[in-house]
Amino acid sequence: MKMIKQWIADHPNIWEFILFNILSNCATVTNFVVMWLCTGFVFTAFKTQPFQFFIFNYTNVESDLGLCGFLSFLVATAAAQTVNFFVQKNWVFKSNAQFAQAVPKYIVLAVVLVIISAALPAYSQALFVNIGIPAALAPTLANIVNIVAQVVISYPVMKFVIMKKDGQQSAA
Repeated sequence: MKMIKQWIADHPNIWEFILFNILSNCATVTNFVVMWLCTGFVFTAFKTQPFQFFIFNYTNVESDLGLCGFLSFLVATAAAQTVNFFVQKNWVFKSNAQFAQAVPKYIVLAVVLVIISAALPAYSQALFVNIGIPAALAPTLANIVNIVAQVVISYPVMKFVIMKKDGQQSAA
């Protein structure tokens, strides 16, 4: 245990990124559970309803679940981002940033992530189905793509802009 504590002390940034990814699983679990509940129960009536607006293209109901897919990914991402804010602020970054200042910045980040996460699955699900992945598995794989995209975007923004400790210079 002493070796692990020493390694953490010697590599705080690497440990923070590892912790970020490990504890992001709280949001990941939330995301999957909400997505499965929504695609399996809550929005099933909309599975055959095509949906297209702006960059959101859920018109191939065979592969993207139509309006059900759009609403499911939207709700799942929003729920996951809510959980993620508190986990990251309190346990990963141990940020003392003022809640009133951090929340609006996080909301902007979350909106960007929600837009990406609601638009991307229609394209990734279609790709998965087109390369022979079963349509029943496509939403889960699309969700994995979403989560990776969210990590790539959110970690640096949270670390350097939103969750910085008071007294640190902002990158923004």
